[in-house]
Amino acid sequence: MTTIRRFCCNDLLRFASVNLDHLTETFNMSFYMTYLARWPDYFHVAEAPGNRIMGYIMGKVEGQGESWHGHVTAVTVAPEYRRQQLAKKLMNLLEDISDKMDSAWLVYAMDMMVLDYCTINLPSDKAYFVDLFVRASNTPAIKMYEKLEYVIYRRVLRYYSGEEDGLDMRKALSRDVEKKSIIPLKRPVTPDELEYD
Repeated sequence: MTTIRRFCCNDLLRFASVNLDHLTETFNMSFYMTYLARWPDYFHVAEAPGNRIMGYIMGKVEGQGESWHGHVTAVTVAPEYRRQQLAKKLMNLLEDISDKMDSAWLVYAMDMMVLDYCTINLPSDKAYFVDLFVRASNTPAIKMYEKLEYVIYRRVLRYYSGEEDGLDMRKALSRDVEKKSIIPLKRPVTPDELEYD
């Protein structure tokens, strides 16, 4: 049976095997710790019996106005646990959190000193969309995201290490009734043109 729970500090010492895939971005410890401290509701791990880590999702919430959105920074599943719809479950969780944010979350976030990401969005705090970046060559991931109703919003030239293009994919949430957030741009952009990191 799979258990999905919030990521905790101890998981940082146990999840390296999940990151061995060459398409999975691996970050330094302080990067993970920042996400864990600032956006704990957006950082979850899936465990198999025996506490073996199957995969995780790490994200955040950012933006202003109609650009207020959830962002998937990383989602990955260990090879032996793929094709079980675990990534889909993790993505759905992050989407639900982004789509159902409420004032209780804001109070919690303010208690956690995340004021810069929350106060600008009072009183309407539900996200308009969720976005993510994926390597343009990662066809299996792109197909999976498309099945989850993500669309390619724009191409980001040389996004990955200045070498490979990335695709900015988005999924509109219930607050974006007119689906304006997913109307594709007609031209590619460069990393320095991105609004958020």
